[in-house]
Amino acid sequence: MIRNTTICGALAAALMLSGCASMTDTQKRTTTGAALGGAVVGVATGEWAWAAAGAAAGAAGGYLYDQSKKNEQKAYEAGVRDAQGGKPK
Repeated sequence: MIRNTTICGALAAALMLSGCASMTDTQKRTTTGAALGGAVVGVATGEWAWAAAGAAAGAAGGYLYDQSKKNEQKAYEAGVRDAQGGKPK
């Protein structure tokens, strides 16, 4: 029984990871946050309802992290443009 569960889990993980190739960075970070949030809370509490809440919180955290990284990249690019333009401050 444990062997079947392990094999099914491994196959499910392989299918999930193979589908990530065409995802955007936002989708990847949101999905990763949801998976980690659900797993951590599910293991900590042992209840599916709390695991779903953890997945929702993790997805929100992953999305917010993605937005932060995008803003950081925009600020970097603006700094590079300013430096290349030779604009005095």
